[in-house]
Amino acid sequence: MQEISPKVFIETSYPGVTLGAIDWTHGLILVDAPFRPEDIRSWRSNVMNMGGGVDRLLINLDAQMDRNLGVRAMDCTVVGNEKMIQIFRTRPITFKPFGSETGAAWEQYDNFGSIRWASPEITFSHRLQISWDNSVISLESHPGPSPAAIWVNLPKQSVIFIGDAVVVDQPPFLAGADLTVWIEDLHQLLAPVFRNFLFVSGRGGLITHEQIKDQIKFLEKVQKQMENLVAKKAIADDTSHLVGTLIKGIKYPANKESLYHKRLQWGLNQLFRHKYSGEVLPS
Repeated sequence: MQEISPKVFIETSYPGVTLGAIDWTHGLILVDAPFRPEDIRSWRSNVMNMGGGVDRLLINLDAQMDRNLGVRAMDCTVVGNEKMIQIFRTRPITFKPFGSETGAAWEQYDNFGSIRWASPEITFSHRLQISWDNSVISLESHPGPSPAAIWVNLPKQSVIFIGDAVVVDQPPFLAGADLTVWIEDLHQLLAPVFRNFLFVSGRGGLITHEQIKDQIKFLEKVQKQMENLVAKKAIADDTSHLVGTLIKGIKYPANKESLYHKRLQWGLNQLFRHKYSGEVLPS
């Protein structure tokens, strides 16, 4: 666990997403959860021994399954965007994780039982402020990567958790994206107001301004490719031809090649269907 600012910690050693913990006198605020049972036990033990107050909140940065599978086992009050509720309603009440081909991190593992989703008990539409220990945490809707995506902004500490808005050394999840909104949001992070902030990626820990710029370039390339396919009156399956070109610009571990090809192929296909072909899909 790395302390990036007084009482603000991140953890990048578990598979899946970067985790956050804010250990204040009033209580403990967690950002996302690990998904493997052994990692949940380890993370629970680490954070529950921090001390602080009795209150426990867990903030979900979006509805992506890598950060949702382990939430119920964390036994915290859950906070998230109101659109998470809509997404969870499209999922089975009890979920058996196997057989998916979306390129999510959890799909590489098979030691899961049945999962019951932990829907957020506290929700918001655009912004929610939490005031603890004379500090404010601002939860802000930024639905570029997915409809329920949010950022966790700690202005006093100059730290912001941005979830999957920027991912490092891997392709982003595109299936539920709004590329125009996503690119606009990333440009916000390059504004003077965030000049001295620490940016925490949901997959990669602390990141730089250059990595934000690289993500913008990648998304702009995807957007142009989508528009070219529309001009050619292509179909969703034609997006598979884009995978090889797009993934060449990403430096990723060799053992992740199959996973990341699946992620990009699935994401491009779904993105084209729900944003460029006019087809209405479930969330």
